[in-house]
Order: sequence, then C-alpha cells, then structure tokens
Amino acid sequence: QVQLVESGGGLVQAGGSLRLSCAASGRTFSTYAMGWFRQAPGKEREFVAAISWSGGSTYYADSVKGRFTISRDNAKNTVYLGMNSLKPEDTAVYYCAAERSRAAAASMTSTTDFHSWGQGTQVTVSS
Repeated sequence: QVQLVESGGGLVQAGGSLRLSCAASGRTFSTYAMGWFRQAPGKEREFVAAISWSGGSTYYADSVKGRFTISRDNAKNTVYLGMNSLKPEDTAVYYCAAERSRAAAASMTSTTDFHSWGQGTQVTVSS
C-alpha cells in the first residue's frame, strides 16, 4: 500500500483560498487513482474530488464544482486540491485517498473505492 501525508490546511476567511497537498510514498504513484474526501464534526466522511491514475479525468462533488480543482504531479508523487471561494460549510478535516486502479475518476467517489488513506488535515473557514 502507498503511504499518504497531507499538508496545507489551516484557518482562512470566507472567500479565501487554500491549496492542499498529499505526498505519496513509493515508485508506483502513477498507477493510483487519487481522491479527496472531507469529514465535518458529527457528519460522515464525504467525497470531494477524484483524479484518475493518468490525470486524464477528474470528478467533483456538486458542492465544490467550480470552486475546487484536483490535480496531480506524478513526477513528484503528489496530488493537490486547490480550493477557492471557500465557505464556512467547507470546514472539515480533509483526507487524501489512493487506490491502484485505472478506473475513470467518476467511478471513484465512495470511501469504499479507496484502501489507502492519509491522516487528514484540518481546514477551517471563518465567516
């Protein structure tokens, strides 16, 4: 399994921006589909965005479409989540996830689609 470490979380005002990073260990990162999920207090973990192994397809939750961008740099073993126009309801712990798969990003939207997870990074958006 790949090891994942997220970074880039923090406190930001509503309307602001953040970029999360997820660094993966190993030499086979380019064979993994990657996803971002988030979990707010008292709520279930929910899908945010996914990107296919090649970066050729991406998919977003409706709640973040047009505001968030997922991307990857296979040379750096890193996946990113750019977040713009942040809202207080985006406040959550954000988790990076990986699964060795050639599936399209739209097929990787459930927590059960991924078996490797990072420890999470807190994003807090103040109003």
